[in-house]
Amino acid sequence: MKRTSIILCSLLLIAGAPLYAQSGKSKQPAAPAKTALRFRTTWGIFLSDTLPRPEVLKLLDSALVVRDQQNHTFPVVSFDFTYEKAEPYLNDTTGQPGIYKDFVGDSFSANKLSPLWANRLKEVLQKGEILYFDNIVIKYTGDKYYKVPDLKFVVR
Repeated sequence: MKRTSIILCSLLLIAGAPLYAQSGKSKQPAAPAKTALRFRTTWGIFLSDTLPRPEVLKLLDSALVVRDQQNHTFPVVSFDFTYEKAEPYLNDTTGQPGIYKDFVGDSFSANKLSPLWANRLKEVLQKGEILYFDNIVIKYTGDKYYKVPDLKFVVR
């Protein structure tokens, strides 16, 4: 029994030695950390959110705005828009009501929806439907382009 505990303690000390050796501080100064680019995308003044229908109707003519951590704005070059429409239906085989989801969308080379889309959504937008702004691309300084966070708005 004594011999087993001596062997076990020895193995634990040997296994822990490399960890102890690596815990010392490095003699070289650490390189200055680069701050990662962080972007915040908004539609009007809203981040992704659940908004009442009247508020969404006001936003339909608004542009997407992208800011970095220093609050500088950058022009939106393009984005993809998807409209999720939920329609109730009656299942023929079961006789049970259900919800059918239909997705319609388009790609835009601007910072806001086209007047055609905005006007159509003002007519048909209902509670429970969802608006997605995906693949938002901005022009950064110089010739750099970045993809920034997507947005999702649920109409209540």
